[in-house]
Amino acid sequence: MGKNPKALMVIVGAALLIAVSGCGSSGGGYQGASSSPPSAASSSAPPSGTSQSPTITIKNFGYQGPVSVSPGAKVMVKNEDAQAHTVTSDDGKAFDAAVDGGGGTAHFTAPSAPGSYPYHCAYHSNMHGTLVVK
Repeated sequence: MGKNPKALMVIVGAALLIAVSGCGSSGGGYQGASSSPPSAASSSAPPSGTSQSPTITIKNFGYQGPVSVSPGAKVMVKNEDAQAHTVTSDDGKAFDAAVDGGGGTAHFTAPSAPGSYPYHCAYHSNMHGTLVVK
């Protein structure tokens, strides 16, 4: 089998493109989360009689989730990527949840003080979001 430098360059280029686009994705970054507690009535609340934690979903190396949560709410993190991720508060103290890839879930308790809490993925430096507690 002969060596084909063009084919090798295409394969290497494609691998780099995939690696860079996965970790460098900034368009899918979560910029806020909001949900009312299950007992509160709002258009984003689950139907009456159901109990559902506000959920931050990780998909395509980005965070998606509620715009805000109640102080002390139990927040679920669901990872739809194949890679492991974290939801780690930027101050390192407010919350830190590690989630295995491939549908893994974790929970953390939102801070009790109202405010904005920026967070990131400890494994992927381009993943950022903000949890708003109100």
